[in-house]
Amino acid sequence: MPKTEQVQPEQMPYQEPAPVTIVKEPLKILLTWKAPIRPFKKRNREYFTTAGSIIFLICIILLFVKEFLLVLALIALSFLVYIMGTVEPEEVEHKLTNKGIITLGKTYFWEQLGRFWFEKKFNDEVLMIENFIGIPSRLMLLLGKQDKIQIKAILDKYLLQEKPELSQVEKMSKWLGEKVPLETNPAAKPQNSQKTKK
Repeated sequence: MPKTEQVQPEQMPYQEPAPVTIVKEPLKILLTWKAPIRPFKKRNREYFTTAGSIIFLICIILLFVKEFLLVLALIALSFLVYIMGTVEPEEVEHKLTNKGIITLGKTYFWEQLGRFWFEKKFNDEVLMIENFIGIPSRLMLLLGKQDKIQIKAILDKYLLQEKPELSQVEKMSKWLGEKVPLETNPAAKPQNSQKTKK
């Protein structure tokens, strides 16, 4: 039988790989604005009286079951609520850049951020952004006097605008706030009907 000749593939000459050049994009600030660090609503005496009464009753119940640590935690929480309802927040600076968001001196890169949406808290417009790495799990940036449309136009290039569903804790908190209001809205003054003289 005739022998079949095996054809050897042509060997390509060895070539050195081309060097990879990494071009680092410099930081570019796209938008800067200042706003209060948190939403604020000055509370009246009725609010603190109602909240104090509820916390006092809960503390009495916890003392009966000897939950002293929870009592201390409630006292600390009530002090925090008092401070947040009486002391106006300071202003901070927020920056949107081509690499992420800078707020309170910390940079949150776009890669670690998720969805964004807008909410209304008291009378303030608030920008909410998911944060997948570290604390907090959500960034809360007040818009102040900054244009909402301008912020949205920049964020649309990097993140998805979508408001997530409320968690069970948020649903319970919302329900409790509606059913047990700590302060009432000022009622409209009743109009006295004029009696017609006969």
